[in-house]
Amino acid sequence: QVQLVESGGGLVQPGGSLRLSCAASGNRFSIRTMGWYRQAPGKQRELVAAITSGGSTNIADSVKGRFTISRDNAKNMVYLQMNSLKPEDTAVYYCKVDILWNQYWGQGTQVTVSS
Repeated sequence: QVQLVESGGGLVQPGGSLRLSCAASGNRFSIRTMGWYRQAPGKQRELVAAITSGGSTNIADSVKGRFTISRDNAKNMVYLQMNSLKPEDTAVYYCKVDILWNQYWGQGTQVTVSS
């Protein structure tokens, strides 16, 4: 059974940085796409960034230039480096991976940007 464990969330001041990590385990097949989504209170879950096994990335316009996604295929890990954080980045951040035709989600990690 595939399990995703996220870490790295927390409280940070505007302009600060955080790095989220997500470790996948239990998969028998290779992970195609790994990504980060977020959901703020009262809003729909939205894509933040995604990266394919070949390294191609898709970054949301709202975070482009501030957030960077990367992955370590050997360790089945995906990272989200978040710089120049803004209060509007406050949300629960979820890791998602695609394996064959299935999608798997992490439990989420809270990111709060506030002074």
